[in-house]
Amino acid sequence: MRPNHAFRHASFALDLMTRLAPAPGALAAQLLHGLRTPQGEPLGRIGTLEIRMAETAKQVRRAQRLRYRVFYDEMSAAPDMRARLSRRDVDGFDPVCDHLLVLDHEPVMLGTKRNPRVVGTYRLLRQETAARHGGFYTAGEFAIGEMLARHPGSRFLELGRSCVLAPYRNKRTVELLWHGVWSYVLRHNVDAMFGCASLEGTDPARLTQVLSYLHHFHAAPPAWSARALPGRRAAMDLLPREKVDAKAAWRALPPLIKGYLRVGAFVGDGAVVDRQFGTTDVLIVLPVSSISDRYIQHFGPGAERHAA
Repeated sequence: MRPNHAFRHASFALDLMTRLAPAPGALAAQLLHGLRTPQGEPLGRIGTLEIRMAETAKQVRRAQRLRYRVFYDEMSAAPDMRARLSRRDVDGFDPVCDHLLVLDHEPVMLGTKRNPRVVGTYRLLRQETAARHGGFYTAGEFAIGEMLARHPGSRFLELGRSCVLAPYRNKRTVELLWHGVWSYVLRHNVDAMFGCASLEGTDPARLTQVLSYLHHFHAAPPAWSARALPGRRAAMDLLPREKVDAKAAWRALPPLIKGYLRVGAFVGDGAVVDRQFGTTDVLIVLPVSSISDRYIQHFGPGAERHAA
């Protein structure tokens, strides 16, 4: 089974998240019963862009086609025969996940009509659903079971398969996508999010500064830590702390990882090399109680800023 790649290849600018200060927040703990957006209604809008949940198999297929274009045509992933023939990125978890879609309603030409274009997507897997359907996809890379067991009353959400079409990799699209994630977190009373974040390249030695920086400066505390699976684990403590050039390592991080660290995320123990996708993956864990109050206020405690 191919491992999970939550937040995969989202190298588009997360200007919003990277600007927000990491003041972990008391506010987040008060917000877990806020949002109740009815099914079938958009979660939010910015201009011609709209964020909503996929409601049909056809809409999910459109998200899979977008994922193929980004992961296989544009990035370095190697498709198997089924993916190459279908031109879709598909796996067995898709039918049990929820899929966020960013749609563009802009007509191709003035006065014309068309179905809105799917320009961004995110795949969401809640803990109760995972328990009924074989577990979390991330478990193919990281031993997350002990972390889940430490928080028996908490609701976990796995984030995966994030991508945006190249011309739409801008602040507006990314902000709307994360508005949708925050809306979903509130709707389902999620307590913590997790997933894999990717660094380009399959040689950890070439990522020495970055991996060492993440290990020494952003390691998850014991309550939120999970270790890469035996046999797949690549060490991250390649340099002692005093040898890490923190500023250079920060500059080298993908924007997505920077954004998560700024709003309060932690990094798991060890990395995993994924040769199919040409990446080295780290585990990101983000308890809702650790999210910056400033980030929450930006989108609104009830996700009202971009509400449809």
